[in-house]
Amino acid sequence: MTTITIALPDERMEVLNEMSMKIGVTPEELLRANVEEWLDEQKMDVAQASDYVLHKNQELYRRLAF
Repeated sequence: MTTITIALPDERMEVLNEMSMKIGVTPEELLRANVEEWLDEQKMDVAQASDYVLHKNQELYRRLAF
């Protein structure tokens, strides 16, 4: 597993600490979960876009194949 370090203004760190305390996790766990969720959404967006393009251009690709 890779570790990264980010700089946050003190005010934002206070908010992150408060949020994580409310749900009973560490700030690192909260950030990791949110980053993983965001990355999964990006992966789905790319897959959806490629499916759209393939479907939209299906006839063109069929014609070009011959």
